[in-house]
Amino acid sequence: MQFRSQTVKSYKAWISGLYAVVWLWSAVDPFSRSDWLLENLLVFLGLPVVFFLDRRYDLSPISFAAVFLFLALHSTGAHYTYAEMPVFHLLSQWFGLGRNHYDRVVHFLFGFLLFKPIFECFHKSGNSRSMAGFVTLCLLVSLSSLYEILEWLVVELVYPDLGAQFLGIQGDEWDAQKDHALGVLGALIAYGMNRPFMKK
Repeated sequence: MQFRSQTVKSYKAWISGLYAVVWLWSAVDPFSRSDWLLENLLVFLGLPVVFFLDRRYDLSPISFAAVFLFLALHSTGAHYTYAEMPVFHLLSQWFGLGRNHYDRVVHFLFGFLLFKPIFECFHKSGNSRSMAGFVTLCLLVSLSSLYEILEWLVVELVYPDLGAQFLGIQGDEWDAQKDHALGVLGALIAYGMNRPFMKK
């Protein structure tokens, strides 16, 4: 048991260190320094919460990795801005998509990747698995909506001139609704995949 505990700690330290490398890379000559700073508000606020929850609930290795995978994808978006992710520019050209869909993918993965770590926190705090799953789903739906509202408020109050770039709407008047819908879809798929486990 002691060996396993040390192995998990080493694994989490390795994951954290790998993310630190990604974050430092994202800070070097980003496409827009102002946009990078705004996008990193999520990192500055979220990382302490992640480490606190891991310390309290001892997240499983897969949940810990899922959180940091999402943060790495977010930091990549912060470096290029979500609308200018080079790989997705190529995909847009190849498939004739008309826009860069990196933001859509990350919104979907927000709901999908964060389901299990949040579920673990609720379950380990004393809730039944079925209740923890339902509350996790509701929380992710709410957070997906709240994020869109906070994006608007941050741009409106802090950087009004950065609006379209930070929001990444790319000319789509329904961008916020589509982003929210994909976050909800990701959470719903993760919820469905975990349903058999919740019944145990």
